[in-house]
This record gives sequence, structure tokens and C-alpha cells, in this order.
Amino acid sequence: MFDNFLIRKDSLENETDGNGNIIGFKFAARNANYRGVYLSLHNGYYIKVDGVQYKRDVQTFEINGQKPRTFEEIKKAVWEHWDYDDEGIVHVAKPGGLAPGKHVIEFQQSVLAAYGYLPTDEEWVKCPPEPGTGAGSDKTKNIVTYELELQ
Repeated sequence: MFDNFLIRKDSLENETDGNGNIIGFKFAARNANYRGVYLSLHNGYYIKVDGVQYKRDVQTFEINGQKPRTFEEIKKAVWEHWDYDDEGIVHVAKPGGLAPGKHVIEFQQSVLAAYGYLPTDEEWVKCPPEPGTGAGSDKTKNIVTYELELQ
């Protein structure tokens, strides 16, 4: 429903370490579920930038004043909530970051079922689906394309 508004348009920027080396890029993302979700249900993103896919293992997520965490760490945050109107920061490890200018980002959020019981629930707890496959996409059924300019 809110697929086209999940990334804040002016939030794409390169990320540096303490020594000024560019170690990746980041952007602000919103939650597609109007009720919000428990953070442990947040399973990562399908992210493709300029034709290059960045899988969950190079992604970390920052929310609720906590440092960026892997999705393995987030999976254990069962009492922490991600409210609908709170932005999170998606960090993607990519030495050298992105070049200045405009970038095409294909994006899909993977949040496991926020309420009710699905036959896949137990399976997904043990082995979460790969973001972008459609499984576990909750309120974001489509991969959405954004054009963002590096800030």
C-alpha cells in the first residue's frame, strides 16, 4: 500500500568510518505496516542499486536509538517495536560507497506476518525467506523502483 513512500527521497548518502574512508551507503526507510511491527519480524530488504544487488548479509538496520544491527541480532529483539511513523536507517556495506549523482534503487521490505497465524510462520522463524522473493513481504507485495540522488 505504502510501497512508493518507504524510502525518504533526500536520505541517500555515503557512510564513512572514523578515518574518513567511505565504507558504504545508507538511507532512511519507513515501515509499510500501518500498525507497526515488533522488530524481530523485520527480515531485511531486497536492495538493488544500479543493477547490483545487495543481500541481507551486507545490510544492517538502525532504529529506536540503537546502533546498527544485523538481521540476526534484530531477530532476537522480540519486545522492541518499530512504530509506523518512525524512520529506520538502512546501512549497506560497500567499500567506496556510491558515485555522486542519481541512482536507481529497486527495493522491497521483508517483514514477516505481523498478526494472525500463517502456515509458514514456524518455518520462517527457523529459516527466514530471502527478501525479494515475495515470501514474507507483508504489506510490500511489489519491488518498487526509486530514483534517488546521493546527498
